[in-house]
Amino acid sequence: MSVQKPVRRMTAPRIAARKGGEPIVSLTSYHAHTAAIVDRYADFILVGDSLGMVMHGMENTVGVTVEMMITHGKAVVRGTQRALVVVDMPFGSYEESPSVAFRNAARIMQDTGCGAVKLEGGARMAETIHFLTERGIPVMAHIGLTPQSINVMGGFKTQGRDEESWPLHEADAHAVAEAGAFALVLEGMVEPLAARITKQVAIPTIGIGASKECDGQILVLEDMLGLNPKPPKFVKVYGDLGGRIEKAVSDYAEDVRSRAFPTEDQTYN
Repeated sequence: MSVQKPVRRMTAPRIAARKGGEPIVSLTSYHAHTAAIVDRYADFILVGDSLGMVMHGMENTVGVTVEMMITHGKAVVRGTQRALVVVDMPFGSYEESPSVAFRNAARIMQDTGCGAVKLEGGARMAETIHFLTERGIPVMAHIGLTPQSINVMGGFKTQGRDEESWPLHEADAHAVAEAGAFALVLEGMVEPLAARITKQVAIPTIGIGASKECDGQILVLEDMLGLNPKPPKFVKVYGDLGGRIEKAVSDYAEDVRSRAFPTEDQTYN
């Protein structure tokens, strides 16, 4: 009788060890059904605070709460077996102090069963990243275009267009890597700068609207599936799911109006 080996879930140290190796595949997910599909192909799944915009119709991510992240994080963990699940720490849950960040990160990990958290910010968050990692919480960092700072940045603007700003971004990357982050998201960053940072830091970089030279890539699932009518310019749309859903809903509505339903004995097996 053959014995089936249990599925081994990806961990933060295994992601960190992929620096300079096979490209790291990642997507966002916010519920169990899509997570189960993504799980077969992704090395890690991000339960991003982008769920505020994608799932709840918010204009940006600032209004997302810890409770929202936990609810969606639980669903994604339930739907997966092998991918590392990383949950975003939402705005206001970690900036005040390292101890507040630890309290919220510990709650997120305990309640969801995820394997890591992600937070935004470079050098200013280095102390917090060190505090968390020293206490057993793996942290993925995020620099460049940081959506939680949209009100300070004045919008979703590509970072690094002015070459004079490059040293600040490079300093951010080095600071979070040295603080103990196991990976680093580079978002909305000009390609030469993102490629340069990737070569400089010892941890994997995950690009989104950055360089193809990053150690991995991530996209919002709904963007690449064609569910967002106005996806970011850098997104390659791999499917027209929005159009297919609309066609299915239209067909269903027509069946309702014409009473074209299965008979009772066709409804259940």
